[in-house]
Amino acid sequence: MRWEVNYYKKNNGNKPVEEWINSLDFKLQSKIFRTFELLEEFNINLKAPYVKPLGDKLYELRVKDSKGIYRIIYFSYINRQFIMLNGFMKKREKTPLNEIELAKKRMKEVLKNE
Repeated sequence: MRWEVNYYKKNNGNKPVEEWINSLDFKLQSKIFRTFELLEEFNINLKAPYVKPLGDKLYELRVKDSKGIYRIIYFSYINRQFIMLNGFMKKREKTPLNEIELAKKRMKEVLKNE
């Protein structure tokens, strides 16, 4: 059975990751959505170069194009869902701690509202 990609949703209904993706150019959006399809098909079995574990139940979805390296931090959730928590353009070798902390905060919100 396939898994499903969903977006973290704020209390006001905004979906920051979806909004961020929509702000990107069409070619990059296509790459991200193709990677989502791979994640839905291969689920927790999808590995590098597409996925990297970050610890604390968080994973990093990895997308690269000619303009840069892009990451979406997510976690696996009930009913075969992946919740996309935070998206950003990566500028350094290491994933920025503030991006991980934001994803952790959002994951706690999702789990609290179960």
